[in-house]
Amino acid sequence: MARYVDGFIIPIKKKDLKAYKKMAAIGCKVWMEHGALDYYECVGETLDTPFGVSFTKLCKLKPNETVIFAFIVYKSKAHATKVNKKVHSDPRMQPENFTSMPFDMKRFTFGKFETLIRA
Repeated sequence: MARYVDGFIIPIKKKDLKAYKKMAAIGCKVWMEHGALDYYECVGETLDTPFGVSFTKLCKLKPNETVIFAFIVYKSKAHATKVNKKVHSDPRMQPENFTSMPFDMKRFTFGKFETLIRA
């Protein structure tokens, strides 16, 4: 069965990881309750690699920053739309609950992806 993925790249100050983790735990709970198949929030460990463009360069990371690589998995694009509609109307996800973001929204990026290969 094909899968559909929402993907995120989030540059973040290392000192803000604890606050981000708290926010992400709420997101995980809400997305999973509303039907997401899987939810990942990963923090960069080895970002400077000898091949390709490193995350450090790509995200223009400062020495005190790392990157969050996050993704949410759904059955299909239609399923993602249905789940996200529920998530965005959930009272726990309203903007007033997130008065200060632990990362710069101007550097955050997001995309929707069809699965090409799955094992």
